[in-house]
Amino acid sequence: MTARRSPPFAGESPPEPVPKSAPESALPVPITGRLGVTVFSNRKSLAVLSLAASLLALGACGDPGSGGGVADPTSQGAATGAACEPVPGDQLVVLKDDKTLQNADNVIPAVSASVAEASPGVVPLLDAVSDALDTDRLIALNKAVDIDRQTSSEVAAQFVKDEGLAATEQSGAGTSLAIGAANFSESSTLANIYAEVLRSAGYDAQVREIGARETYLPALESGELAVVPEYAATLAEFLNSTINGPDAAPVASGDVDATVAALEPLAQERGLVVGKASAAQDQNAFAVTQEFADEHGVTTLSELAEACAAGLSLAGPAECPERPFCQPGLEEKYGLVFTDFTAYDFALIGEAVRKGEAAIGLVLSSDGSLG
Repeated sequence: MTARRSPPFAGESPPEPVPKSAPESALPVPITGRLGVTVFSNRKSLAVLSLAASLLALGACGDPGSGGGVADPTSQGAATGAACEPVPGDQLVVLKDDKTLQNADNVIPAVSASVAEASPGVVPLLDAVSDALDTDRLIALNKAVDIDRQTSSEVAAQFVKDEGLAATEQSGAGTSLAIGAANFSESSTLANIYAEVLRSAGYDAQVREIGARETYLPALESGELAVVPEYAATLAEFLNSTINGPDAAPVASGDVDATVAALEPLAQERGLVVGKASAAQDQNAFAVTQEFADEHGVTTLSELAEACAAGLSLAGPAECPERPFCQPGLEEKYGLVFTDFTAYDFALIGEAVRKGEAAIGLVLSSDGSLG
């Protein structure tokens, strides 16, 4: 199983339905604005990159095949503050996206409407899982699987035990449920957590790795699958584009409540029910070393723009300078100035920042190497 999904530019709306696992290189070019949800070049398509050494294979934010190479300096800007040089360090820290450049890709259970109707106890049990999940816990789960090399089922069982999620009533005795998982480790771990909780309530719940969304969504709609762990903004845009066409106005945003409100009627139209969105997010994020953050006193992207007004260097996938949720979004939303950009395979971006080859780099917010 691949270690992680490949999301770049989460939230961009795909011109045509795409699996959450396809490398962005295989994705269609974004139409208008989304991944911040407008241009979804197949983002949460699950194609995942394998992890190299201590670096966890961070899902690719774009085609992972264009590593290395410094681009011409971009964004010259009339800054008045100092330029910020890279600061090497062992630990990365994600800077808060305080102006919500990225869409709200919070983990959310997607349930077959027929299953939810026949077994009304299922959704409340899954909602309890959402209540227990946040991004820090998701990072820890990914670290346990992708870096510490535990199995998803082992990690899920321990999480359910530690969080006290086992059911107290046997509401599902005699009912068999298939829990779907996409083909990357985070999805498998979440699916195993769902299954573990459902089994504690008496359901005969088994995890099936299905693969891409285009494969598992029809199975979910038909009731062949009972539930699949999903991502609010990505699912909303996927359904929006398939129901309303590739040119449909984006419905997802950085507001998770608004995104889920837009998702619910789309899901209903496709025979789905969505549970409660968790606080856990797996979306594009931008990281610096802890040493850089300490030196410049920054915890948010707005603070970074103020502290490094004369510019800094950026590492990202080759498409970053053209994607609205990468370099252009940082420049327009935050006023950040980049003196240079270096393209890397997605799995190598974090290590480049750690080594001081760039001041800031694009990562996934739930990557296990952040723990």
